[in-house]
Amino acid sequence: MAALVFLGLLALVAIFAPLIVNVLGLPGPNETDPGARDAFGTATGPSSEHPLGVDQRGHDVLSQVIYGARVSLLVAVVATALASVAGIVSGLVAGYFRGWVDSLVSRAVDVLLAIPYLLLAVGLAASCSLGGGCFGGALEPGLTVVIFVIAFTSWTYIARLVRGQTLSLREKEFVLASRALGASHRRIVFGEILPNLVAPIIVYATVLMPQVILYEAALSFLGVGVGPRTASWGKMIAEATSIFDTAWWFMLFPGLALLLTVLAFNLVGDAMQDALHPRARRS
Repeated sequence: MAALVFLGLLALVAIFAPLIVNVLGLPGPNETDPGARDAFGTATGPSSEHPLGVDQRGHDVLSQVIYGARVSLLVAVVATALASVAGIVSGLVAGYFRGWVDSLVSRAVDVLLAIPYLLLAVGLAASCSLGGGCFGGALEPGLTVVIFVIAFTSWTYIARLVRGQTLSLREKEFVLASRALGASHRRIVFGEILPNLVAPIIVYATVLMPQVILYEAALSFLGVGVGPRTASWGKMIAEATSIFDTAWWFMLFPGLALLLTVLAFNLVGDAMQDALHPRARRS
């Protein structure tokens, strides 16, 4: 419950980030305050005007952390939704029709799983972040590319999960009865089989979200994530590595935000699994 409350508050912070920053009297995440730096032009720590300090460019750290929550949650929700839809559809089709369709989907999954996902993501993100993007400009550099890359490399696990469950459910009596009554394939797949997969899909999506947040942070840390003027926890940690010995606050606070968010999602995911799979909890 504490983790769920934390995620609810984090969602409110992400939604109302501009309002919160204005209420706190903070500058925007990209606004430079030269007076906040010391006489040597270096970053300064927490103060009354900047509660979490500023970075080496004079940007307020608290403002960047607040706006970074918006990026992390947006990527988590959208990328997880896209990956889930792609995995559910491909898994249902492969498990229900079997034959060459199953072989085609399974081999595609095997190929993607055989490639180190982070290297593949870095390559795709780097290639799409240059010039006008990918697919004739349909994927523009920045947040759109990050969401696409994460979704493209994350649908395989849920596809395998849904395929395995579908192979079992397609032989159940209620599916055989529907087929005997003349129900169409679409009716059987989406009206009979899919509703019985809601519980494992919800559990997997909840578990996937913290992985997606770490995924986005890793891409931003490596310099192929969000744009240069977009606040991101991973990008903040990357920029803080060179000045960590003198500006510890610049790495500490985005790192804590990332840690607490991922931990909260993992706790909620474990609770969802216990609630939706009571047999596994008792065993």
